[in-house]
This record gives sequence, structure tokens and C-alpha cells, in this order.
Amino acid sequence: MSEIIRKHTGVRSSKIVVHNETIYLTGQVGTAGESIQKQTQECLDKIDALLAEAGSDKTRILQCTIWLSDMGYFAEMNEVWNAWVPEGHAPARACGESKLARPELKVEMIVTAAK
Repeated sequence: MSEIIRKHTGVRSSKIVVHNETIYLTGQVGTAGESIQKQTQECLDKIDALLAEAGSDKTRILQCTIWLSDMGYFAEMNEVWNAWVPEGHAPARACGESKLARPELKVEMIVTAAK
């Protein structure tokens, strides 16, 4: 049986779960109330840090699911996303609209990556 490693585990979730050579990150959000660009950058900065801690980086992301509180933020979020993703390393990605945990949150990102 393969070992499952959990880091930063709380009551509801772990920020990082590693199984075999796959890394699963919990949903990342930015500072509530900030602009969509700032919240997006904060999500991406957190993803960078968590992947580094797990022994990976953004070139190894397999899939990203992005939830926006309003699809009207799509273009502005993509401006930040496009500047962050290294050329030739775009992951499989889905983006949809969803009510997030708090009304002041505009974006949440969920990542699966290879080690």
C-alpha cells in the first residue's frame, strides 16, 4: 500500500496531500475584499510555495480548477494567470462560476501536480 503524506492538516482539510508522485493542493484563495488581480496573484503565490514545499513547481502542474465568484472576472484573472504560467507548461484547466465561502472572495484555485 502506498504511503499518503499530509501536510498542514486541520479539521477539514490538508493544504498538501502527496500520494505516489502526485501532489494535491487544497483550494487557495487570496485576501478577501482585494481586487481580482491581487486575489489571483496571492493564490498563485501560495500555490508556488506549497508546490515548493512538496518538492515540485508550476511547470509540473497537471490540472487546475478555478472558481470565480463572477465570470465577469475571467479576463482580468487570465491576465495574471497568463503571466504566471511558463510557456509550454500550461496545465489542463477548467474555470467556472461558483458562490465561494465568503462574498468578498473572488477566486479559488485547486491544483494537482506531479512531483
